[in-house]
Amino acid sequence: MSDVVIVAENLEKKYETKVPVGLFRRKRKIVHALRGVSLSVEEGEIFGLLGPNGAGKTTLIKILTTLLIPDAGKAIVLGFDVVKYPDEVKRRIGVMLMGERALYWKLTGRENLEFFGSLYRVPSKILKDRINQIVDFLKINEFIDRLVETYSSGQKVLLAFAKALINDAPLIFLDEPTVALDPRRALDIRQKILSLKSEGKTIFLTTHIMQEAEELCDRVAIIDNGKIVAIGTPEELKSTLKGRSAIEVDISSKNMEDLANKIANIDGVHKVAWKVVSSERGHITRLRALCDSPRQILPQVVEVILENDAKIYYIKPEEPTLEDVFLYYTGKLLQ
Repeated sequence: MSDVVIVAENLEKKYETKVPVGLFRRKRKIVHALRGVSLSVEEGEIFGLLGPNGAGKTTLIKILTTLLIPDAGKAIVLGFDVVKYPDEVKRRIGVMLMGERALYWKLTGRENLEFFGSLYRVPSKILKDRINQIVDFLKINEFIDRLVETYSSGQKVLLAFAKALINDAPLIFLDEPTVALDPRRALDIRQKILSLKSEGKTIFLTTHIMQEAEELCDRVAIIDNGKIVAIGTPEELKSTLKGRSAIEVDISSKNMEDLANKIANIDGVHKVAWKVVSSERGHITRLRALCDSPRQILPQVVEVILENDAKIYYIKPEEPTLEDVFLYYTGKLLQ
């Protein structure tokens, strides 16, 4: 039986913010970022956290990596309480946070890795070899000796990933590790994550890409409005749909809310959500309808769309995916 490397119990976190009221006034607002979050992560697994913006993903990962103190509850990482023993936790984990600023732009990528390796007190001879191994592993030789200020956004993401590996930690936190990467690089990074798992590393991963979660994660937790609404393997989560799956359609419509409501009223349709996406045709709306029998309901969906003078670019019934699970539990699509 695998050891448990992360335990979170009833974590709570609130923020106070100010929101505009009229032109010059602001009022206080309390934001509940986490509401009693509990989960555990086993040694050697890739654990995925899915949720829309503002759901609590970043707050949770910051608590687990000692960057935030919870208001209530507790978190144990690799046997250490993150509040009582933050230094013990920090030295045993690797962390890559999305939008991370902890890179020195006036240094080269290699100098950044040397600096962060020295903070972990990695002996200089071991550090030099480890940096070379990481550079080869991530295939970043072409820009590692350039100043970071000359990097593209994707190159900075790769350097942040390299930084997370510098102390050879048994537990690695990766927050949206493929954001800003082109499809080829993103595929390469997913393969690297699987390679790290094969070496015995435990990976805690956040992503908004459903296919990425299905390909990589042993288990997935869905978080929404600060609460864990579902947790399990991808197959276990899909089984909770009880045979339901979705119709996905790309359309343009002058009144999406009215159209979505009409589709939701078709017998056998359970949840409908949509989002604006970019495509070769420009910005279009992608609608997803969770149904009992998508192939039987498809003609009715097409009829409703055409009756409302909407233009269909693409439509088809889908096999059950994590996107459907997310829609089922949250009523939303990941943006």
